[in-house]
Amino acid sequence: MNDALSALEAQVRDDLHKTAHPNVPWLKARPGPDGKPALDVLIVGAGQSGLAIGFGLLRSQVGNILVLDKAAEGLEGPWLTYARMPTLRSPKHFTGPDLDMPSLTYQSWHEAMFGREHWQQLDRILRQHWVDYLIWFRRVVGVPVRNGCEVLDIKPAANGLLAASVQTAGGMETLYARKIVLATGQEGMGNWMIPEPLAHLPPSLCVNASADIDFAALRGKQVVVIGAGASAFDNAATALEAGAAEVHLLCRRAEVQLIQPYHWLTFRGFLRHFSELDDAWRWRFMRTILDMREGFPQPTWDRCARHANFVLHEGAPVEAAQQAGNKVELQTPGGPVVADFVICGTGIAMDFTSRPELQNCAANIATWADRYQPPQSERSPRLGRFPYLAEDYALTERVAGATPWISDIHLFAIASTMSFGASGSSINAMTTAVPKLVHGLTRGLFRADIEGHWASLQAYDVRQAIIRREPETADDAG
Repeated sequence: MNDALSALEAQVRDDLHKTAHPNVPWLKARPGPDGKPALDVLIVGAGQSGLAIGFGLLRSQVGNILVLDKAAEGLEGPWLTYARMPTLRSPKHFTGPDLDMPSLTYQSWHEAMFGREHWQQLDRILRQHWVDYLIWFRRVVGVPVRNGCEVLDIKPAANGLLAASVQTAGGMETLYARKIVLATGQEGMGNWMIPEPLAHLPPSLCVNASADIDFAALRGKQVVVIGAGASAFDNAATALEAGAAEVHLLCRRAEVQLIQPYHWLTFRGFLRHFSELDDAWRWRFMRTILDMREGFPQPTWDRCARHANFVLHEGAPVEAAQQAGNKVELQTPGGPVVADFVICGTGIAMDFTSRPELQNCAANIATWADRYQPPQSERSPRLGRFPYLAEDYALTERVAGATPWISDIHLFAIASTMSFGASGSSINAMTTAVPKLVHGLTRGLFRADIEGHWASLQAYDVRQAIIRREPETADDAG
């Protein structure tokens, strides 16, 4: 560790100490069915969101928490797996997990590692550097994380608790918690989507963009990428850089999306108060934004366009796909396109039943379609399948009373978007979204213990002063 980083860590400790008020412990452990104290909050997912949520809870004196991740340490989130861009797409000055503490910002870490001049000359943050920053952040703030742990089931347990069945290297174990946060990023409430015309193709010919793709094996091959968002372009560029003979990117729209709506919405008013709007306004805003999809920055286009063997097809939805030996023939309005391999960068399909951890409640999780019917001109079956969340990011019931325990499962992922706008997994929203979630969690914990807090007040007898009365003297008596 260099001297600058050591000094920064000392500054972090000092800042945390100076901003710890009020630092009085206020939660009493609730016993689980196994006789051990249950967790106050269990967070599933140790990526940037899970770490920020853990940090926010620790600052709120909620220390009986645990963060789980199925990946090995350092491989949490998409950054070293299916994120295939050289740099983050967010501008470098966007803050995130630091929750407005200057010494914990990425900029402070970067300047300590590489110097202030290097920061000033930096365009965008390298993906590997962001991972290194998150590893440092996790260590320096002390968020408790267990890797190699996958939550396979959540169900209600005695004493108002939730029971999470967790697969570890040593086998299955059950963790009990008062609240569970699903900070599970893209896949939180569904799975990566392969469009219906291609769904019958084998994985040797067609995969989604999150798959573990052997790009070296695509050298000299004809590759087709479905979709025109930033992720689709990243996969196209990676195939080109690996030596693919040709890469065809099929965009269903008449023109590719060049506007980035997430830049428009990155202002305090929207990020902080969007979730407080009525359903009609929330639907109207997010339908417009999500129908536009997320645009790509200039370097992403340039990365593909510099290759003469890159072909962009606009107005080219896939109408049918047919396997012909070891190749795929895709039918589009502009004619057939033949590929040796197809990559689908078409996003996530909301499908609660596909999530094993939600098997006990998936059928009763309310969606936007259950709660709001927009005007005919604004309807969208795709967006109607998003979960309809409570004001504290909790799942809500389709049929009241059937699964009341899901009000203690809180979702902080891409699927939170319809209810909260940019929130789970979005760096630009973290400084407002994470405190909003933490506020909801602590409010629920406090309200659930209100009888105990009342009894504590009634019994409180700590005196902060002593009244000393001097005995009377003879002169006083006369």
